[in-house]
Amino acid sequence: MTDVQMERGKKRRFSSTEEASSSKHKGEELSAAQAPQKKKSTGSSGIKTSSLFRNNPEIPQMHRPAVSQLKESIFTSDSFTQMNLHPHLVTTLNKVFSASMVTMVQRQTVPLLLSGHDAMVRSQTGSGKTLAYAIPVVQSLQAVHPKVSRGDGPLALIIVPTRELAQQTFCTFQKLLKPFTWIVPGVLMGGEKRKAEKARLRKGINILVSTPGRLVDHIRNTLSIAFSAIRWLVVDEADRTLDLGFEKDLTIILNSVNSAASSRQNVLLSATLTHGVTRLADICLKDSVSVTVSGLSSSDPAACSPAKTDHVTSSQSESFVIPEALKQFVVIVPSKVRLVCLAAFILDKCKFSQNNKLIVFISSCETVEFLYMLFTSVLCGSNQNSGVIFLRLHGNMKQEDRTDVFQQFTVCRCGVLLCTVSVNVTTSAEHCTMSCK
Repeated sequence: MTDVQMERGKKRRFSSTEEASSSKHKGEELSAAQAPQKKKSTGSSGIKTSSLFRNNPEIPQMHRPAVSQLKESIFTSDSFTQMNLHPHLVTTLNKVFSASMVTMVQRQTVPLLLSGHDAMVRSQTGSGKTLAYAIPVVQSLQAVHPKVSRGDGPLALIIVPTRELAQQTFCTFQKLLKPFTWIVPGVLMGGEKRKAEKARLRKGINILVSTPGRLVDHIRNTLSIAFSAIRWLVVDEADRTLDLGFEKDLTIILNSVNSAASSRQNVLLSATLTHGVTRLADICLKDSVSVTVSGLSSSDPAACSPAKTDHVTSSQSESFVIPEALKQFVVIVPSKVRLVCLAAFILDKCKFSQNNKLIVFISSCETVEFLYMLFTSVLCGSNQNSGVIFLRLHGNMKQEDRTDVFQQFTVCRCGVLLCTVSVNVTTSAEHCTMSCK
């Protein structure tokens, strides 16, 4: 090989080495360009703003239909001493119930029922409807001679839609009957032991409070239940009872009572006047008097013929009567901030104010459990003295747990009750805010 050929070979090797080195450097530059650029340290804490409150859809203007909202005054200046009641009953109302003033619905209903009329009473929830019929029932039974005894069986039958309302109504009668110990109240409801209820029925109950389903079960399977001595039949929260699908059960109960005792006094109570309630009134009421405590009617009750009742139904079906002290809020928010808004609302109304009770109605038992665990851990945390308690109430809970929760919410000063829409909770409208999620 000549010197010229060797020199040419060296040049070729040197050229290929340069090309490889150049390719390597280009690859490194490309990789560096593709790699994400690191942020320069600015010395700040690097706080990032969540996108929860950004890029939300624009809330459209919602059409607000014209709804006739009627404010109903609850209390009057009258007292129970003006109603010609037993002195012991008046004393119990004043001391045990701390009820010195009569509500509007009580002023109209109590004298009407004491005079022996059937009645259809329409008034808001929390207006004192329970005492409006409980007082006449107790007043009439304590005056029976010879005295009422356990052996007489049920003399008054009270039908309510839910267990919580049954328990509350039963407790109301227990308090009213403290001066009249010979009159025995009792309650039948789902979740309790059927055997224990049968034993109580055999022993004797004079004022029987029951949910429709459990009462139908006893009518079919308990021989010791008899309605031959019934003097009072009361259907409380009639609209709610029908909404929960108890129309067939009510028919069975009415047929059973009618076959045993045709002569009795009937009372139907409802917060709304629907076609179903009107149809039920036509079935179980005779020559009834309609009591409507709202701005649509005068303060004095007047007798209503069936035609007039239908007319009242059609004119009032689009009207809503709300408690005077009940505050209502409507907030339209994107789905992803709904939970945050609910938590903020609870904090504002309960934890920071500490003088309100709030009921949150939720669609399912699972959601109730989720929100209960979330709020108790996040909003309360380890601080047991946070000033607000969270309670849950739904159909999957045991009856004793439901009763305990109901009692806690009744006596607490500031609390949040998370419950399903199928649970009926009746409480005083004072200091109570309703929220639907």
